[in-house]
Amino acid sequence: MDEESFKDAVRHAKVPVLVLDQKWHRLFALSGKPDDVKTLEKELNDLLVQQGKLNNEQKELKKLKNRLMNNIVENIDHAGDDAMANDKRLIDETNAKIEVNEDELLDIPNRIKETDAALMLATMRFCYTKLRTNAQEAAEISDWIKNVRVELKKNIIKKQNREINNKEIYAYMHDIFGKDVMNLFDIADENDLVTTAKPPEKKPEDVKVDSKDAAAQRPPEDFKADTKKDD
Repeated sequence: MDEESFKDAVRHAKVPVLVLDQKWHRLFALSGKPDDVKTLEKELNDLLVQQGKLNNEQKELKKLKNRLMNNIVENIDHAGDDAMANDKRLIDETNAKIEVNEDELLDIPNRIKETDAALMLATMRFCYTKLRTNAQEAAEISDWIKNVRVELKKNIIKKQNREINNKEIYAYMHDIFGKDVMNLFDIADENDLVTTAKPPEKKPEDVKVDSKDAAAQRPPEDFKADTKKDD
């Protein structure tokens, strides 16, 4: 189907007034409305407002016409020629205005339908573009998830291999170096890394100091005291 045939089919389709449908507004909840949709939406809203004003005005004009006619009937025997002429002039003006409004009210529904159809086409273009974009992005995300799952499985196997290797290393070290040597190492558990233990620090009382070194380390004040004793 070519574009013109499609548009002609759309014109004959029964489409609700989109701007009055809350579900239509929800179509743009995430992305917002594009400029062409906003333009047609405003045009359609203006037509609906104009139609509402004309309908209200028609009601008021018809009420005014009825009052004028009743006034003429009630005062036909008492009113002067000038009053009668004025009432008739007002009735003629009211009738003319009512006729103009009726012509506009006959034309507005067609304009509303055409604008609504154009808005539907713009909405369809937006929605199908969004559907294609979402589908493409969903496919890309799906591929990413598959790749991540493969990498996750590989890393799980690597992790398990490292843990098994740690256990083997510890077991071989225990068999080769023996219990006494292994006790020199601080191992939290079989899966932790091995850290070399520091040699035990000597306590101050365990340190033997040579007499010469002790004399060399004595402060100058101690030598002065010894000299005075010798004197």
